[in-house]
This record gives sequence, structure tokens and C-alpha cells, in this order.
Amino acid sequence: MHTEHIKIERLEAAETDLLRAAEILRSGGLVVFPTETVYGLGGNALDAHAAERIYAAKGRPSDNPLIIHVAFPEEAERYAYPNKTYYRLAKAFMPGPLTVILPKKENIPTTVTGGLDSVAVRCPSHPVAHRLIELAGVPIAAPSANLSGKPSPTAACHVAEDLDGRVQMILDGGESEIGLESTIVKIDGDTLTLLRPGGITYDALCMVCDKVTVAPAVTHRLAENERPLSPGMKYRHYAPSAPVVLLDGDEKQVLAFLKAEQERTSCAILCYDEELLRLAPVNLFPIGPKDDLATQAKRLFSALREADSANAEMIYAHLPPMEGIGLALYNRMIRAAAHTVKTIAQ
Repeated sequence: MHTEHIKIERLEAAETDLLRAAEILRSGGLVVFPTETVYGLGGNALDAHAAERIYAAKGRPSDNPLIIHVAFPEEAERYAYPNKTYYRLAKAFMPGPLTVILPKKENIPTTVTGGLDSVAVRCPSHPVAHRLIELAGVPIAAPSANLSGKPSPTAACHVAEDLDGRVQMILDGGESEIGLESTIVKIDGDTLTLLRPGGITYDALCMVCDKVTVAPAVTHRLAENERPLSPGMKYRHYAPSAPVVLLDGDEKQVLAFLKAEQERTSCAILCYDEELLRLAPVNLFPIGPKDDLATQAKRLFSALREADSANAEMIYAHLPPMEGIGLALYNRMIRAAAHTVKTIAQ
């Protein structure tokens, strides 16, 4: 399959290309498009066969549900049964990086929902994504546009590495603003369950809903044979080919360990900016200042891909804190590392 690459510099000048992309979607084809979180691999959410093509292109298990993207929050009513809590969340966070799981209507195929009777709904804020959904006239089912299990793409070049020849079109809208996939929540009566943290933090959710709980799978392994309720809950996810080890412990001791590993092995390191001059300048991939978790979140997936290209035998990274967007960073990194954490003791 030939993949057409379209660079979008200005939305106003891209209408013709977006109209062609919308037609591809309506016809059952696949289009990769930018969002504020990561790039999405889009297909018609009302077409069961389009969902099957998404799974095939990604090499993704079909029990892993897809998110449907709508142009406006109220469009959820066409495909799901939203309630008052949904509209409180929509008023506070949509358009934006929030996905809400709702009971689905019959027009959404079970191939989209991984066999579940619920559907994940999101209204992206990226102007290209918004306009594409409008022009398509259908909801767009879209997981991240990467091969299953690999780091999610935050730039069109990452998409090309994984999916060139597997999709009809890639819309290049530049680098993703947030860099981590959307926050996913499920409404359970008067309680909100956080299934996947993202740019909308736990604290932000608590400002809108009185009762917010964090699903155990956010920080721990999914139980054996447990069915994922949302994307990103699988045991090993967001991972490069080389094994990732997260380091926890005193800052000086961790730095000493990394220096020793650089002498002993051909490792790659996802380091803080402050460590660039303190480590040997070989296979270092900075993810941002130590105290700037938002920058680290934005840089994570790109840094993992860059580190993997170094053909290192091991990739080391710091274990992030679990406050604010740090919880989302922790969630992605613990899965990239298959929950492998090494504590560096004094």
C-alpha cells in the first residue's frame, strides 16, 4: 500500500487535503492525524471492518478497545448515553485531552469497543483533528499511530517509522503539544474512576467531581486474564525493543550507578538536562529539567525511540514521582519498563 504524506503548515490552506482524508475515512480507509496528545490512527468508528483494519495495521489485540473521536462533546449522544457527570467533565475539559467511557449505543460496532458494551469518547482540541472529524461526518476511532506496544508517536516521522505502507495517508501537523495519551475516566454512579492518567490530572478531576478513585492498573500490572477497560492497561506497553530499567534512590547514588554502567555496558540513558555534563557524552537522551514533569512527559516517547535507535543493550531512566502529571509519566514509564524498577541503595 502506498502511503501519502501531507504536511500541514496552515489549516486554512489544507482544506482540500483534509477533504480527501475525510473521504478516505468514509470509504473505510485509514488516516493518521495529529492531536494535542499523540498522533492517532483513524478509521470510521461506525464501520466494523475499519476497526479490523486498525487492529491489523497496528498488530494490536482486538480485545484492546479503541477511542472514538468527535468534533463536539454533545455529539457523544449519537453514539453513547452521556449523563450529567459527563457534561460537567465536558464543560471543564473539552475539547481537550480527556476520554470518558460511557454505555454505548448499537451503532458503534463491538469491534471498536473490544467486545465491551461501553465506548470511550474524546473530543480533541487540535485544530487539524477537529476539522477532519467535522469533514468526515462520522466519529473517528483512533488509537495511537504506532505498532502495538511501541512508544506512541509524537511526530509524523515516528508514524512513518511504524506505519508507512500500512495506511493510506499521514497528516503531518507538527510535534504533539502534550506528548502523552489522553486521560481516561469511567463514570460509576457518582464516582469517577481514573483508568489512565494524562494531561488532565487527578487533582484537576477532583475539582470537578467529589469522588475520584484511581484504578489499581494505573500503577500495577493488569491481573492475569483481566480484560482491559481502556487502552494502555496492558502489562508491557509504550516500550522500545531494548529492555528499560527505572532507577529509584538517592540522586547522588543513582548518578554514581549510571557512571559505572556507562563504563561497564553499552547502555543508553534517559537523563535530566542537569546530568548532561555529569555523565559521559555517549547515548544520553535528555528528557527535560529534573523538576519539569510536563517537559519530561512531552519528551518521553520521542526519547525512548531515540534511545532505542542507539542499539544499546539496556535503557536506564529515572523513576518519576506520582504527583500531578508525574502520575501519567509514571504510568507510561512503568509499562515501558515492564514494571522493572531497580532501587539504588547507599
